[in-house]
Amino acid sequence: MTNRLKEKYDKEIVPALMEKFNYTSIMQVPKVEKIVINMGVGDAVSNSKNLDEAVEELTLISGQKPIITKAKKSIAGFRLREGMPIGTKVTLRASRMYDFLDKLVSVSLPRVRDFHGVSKRAFDGRGNYTLGIREQLIFPEIDFDDVNKVRGMDIVLVTTAQTDEEAHELLTKLGMPFAK
Repeated sequence: MTNRLKEKYDKEIVPALMEKFNYTSIMQVPKVEKIVINMGVGDAVSNSKNLDEAVEELTLISGQKPIITKAKKSIAGFRLREGMPIGTKVTLRASRMYDFLDKLVSVSLPRVRDFHGVSKRAFDGRGNYTLGIREQLIFPEIDFDDVNKVRGMDIVLVTTAQTDEEAHELLTKLGMPFAK
């Protein structure tokens, strides 16, 4: 079973980008390499049950089991010791990545309150795009009644693009709703 977004990428986006940026080889065309979803759970220090809930929610959202991230340094002000679990992240590639991106663009982002598009300034200079989401409730898999705490997350779209302009064009063609 092929993905709708992957098919669109192969049939429409690649030729359009080759024409726009005058690539000589099809291998020069930028593509989405992976998507990393990161959920920081700062309150896991006082209550480890919160971390389990975050892992469960991220599994539902991504369709893949996330790993638990641990603190690299001790910070006394936050009652944090080195090696304590403080978050969870998952890396999506291939078909799961395209499924997630399709769902994010067509279902989840339009569900955000007062949504006017995502920022154009969140590129890192090397063609990667970072998107911050304030609440996990915008994903259709998350049941509103089961949520006891609203958590945000960071979604990083890692592309093979060399410049932000190429990456912006790629994501626009994939349907990312940038603010006007």
